[in-house]
Amino acid sequence: MATRVHEFDWPDRVVVGTLGLPGARTFYLQVRAGTQIISIALEKQQSALLAEKIDEILDQLITIDGNPFSVPTNTPVELVDNDQLEVVQEQFRTGAVGLGWDPTTAQIVMEAYPITDADADGNGEWLVEEGTDEPEMLRVRIPVGSARAFTKRTREIVGAGRPICPFCGYPMDADGHNCPSPEV
Repeated sequence: MATRVHEFDWPDRVVVGTLGLPGARTFYLQVRAGTQIISIALEKQQSALLAEKIDEILDQLITIDGNPFSVPTNTPVELVDNDQLEVVQEQFRTGAVGLGWDPTTAQIVMEAYPITDADADGNGEWLVEEGTDEPEMLRVRIPVGSARAFTKRTREIVGAGRPICPFCGYPMDADGHNCPSPEV
């Protein structure tokens, strides 16, 4: 069975955002090109790691001698996107995420695959249970400036959760916190 690929080569928008209150938020990667929009659910840790790894790739590109690409060290102001998520209709919940670099277009390439119960057979073909949807994935190519903006926003979104207890280091809920630290 062929994999359905949601592909965005030059997206208008690539952001991580959330729905819900801190402590009960759902993280989404949302991509839009024209009228085509897709939202996939991510874990908070996946979002943070995605931002970290994209920054690592960009920082590594800067250090390459004779690098023909203009990679910004900071987020270009004109690319800052602090808008809310657009209408969210979850396409799938993300399992694996892959990152790479395409030197022909000077873009970060991100691929996201859904969590699946299907097992791979010995030939690398995915076995899909009868009656389930076809396998799918998301592939997004992000220009370097937009990638910096993506990582900045993602770090801010991840950091905007529940405050951390200064005594035990665990998140504090709005309705109270049972701190296990003996210092309290």
